[in-house]
Amino acid sequence: MNWGKGIVVSFVLFAIFIGTLVTVCVRQDVNLVSKNYYSEELAYQLQIDRLNNTTKLESKPTIKVVGRAIEVQFNQFNVLDKGEINLFRPSDVSLDKRFKLINSDGTTQQFDVSSLQGGMYRVKMNWSMNGKEYYMEDMITL
Repeated sequence: MNWGKGIVVSFVLFAIFIGTLVTVCVRQDVNLVSKNYYSEELAYQLQIDRLNNTTKLESKPTIKVVGRAIEVQFNQFNVLDKGEINLFRPSDVSLDKRFKLINSDGTTQQFDVSSLQGGMYRVKMNWSMNGKEYYMEDMITL
């Protein structure tokens, strides 16, 4: 084989490689951090206020994994107006899960996560009490 044919074969193989690379990249599912990313960005000042309210609390909630359940410990569940825990899976939006917090006299609430796939989750906890809203985030691994 002479130099001319070798150069042509090299260019053809390179073009096939680039075509394959472009095809694979185009087929990848690219998710934003959230489906409502842009509207959430506009309301971010409210989020900053929630975070500031949380930092002013004397005792903050703690979130930990116990077996195949998430345990939330908070000594002010009895004054809770409403609350919600969102498990956010950055790698797959279909694995996200929501749980409602309830007003109770106890200091611990557990949520079953045995149906969820193992991996890293971002826990987003929103709640309100005494007319103020609060927010905290934590990372867990199931």
